[in-house]
Amino acid sequence: MGKVIWSPSAKIDLKEIIEYISKDSKYYAQIFGAKLFASTKKLKEFPLLGRIVPEYSRQDLREIIFQNYRIIYRVKENFIEIVTVCHGSVDIKRKMDL
Repeated sequence: MGKVIWSPSAKIDLKEIIEYISKDSKYYAQIFGAKLFASTKKLKEFPLLGRIVPEYSRQDLREIIFQNYRIIYRVKENFIEIVTVCHGSVDIKRKMDL
C-alpha cells in the first residue's frame, strides 16, 4: 500500500497519553507508547484491517483498538494517515471535525 503517516494532532494525542501514564510509571508509559505505535505498523500491508468507525460509516475512515484506546486512521490512495488516538470513552464526534 504505502507508508503510515501520523498527523500532528495524532502525535500530540499519543504524547499526552504517554505523559498521563508516566505520572504513575515512566517505564510502563514507554512500553505502552511503543506497543501502541507498533500496532499501527501492520496497516502498511493491511490498510483495511480496522473496522469502519461506527460514528461516521465511511469506508476510508477506520479504526483499530489497542487496549482501551481507539486509533482512528484514513485510508488514502498512497498512504495511511493516523488521524487521532483517544480513549474509548471519548465522544469521537466532539473530538473530530469531519
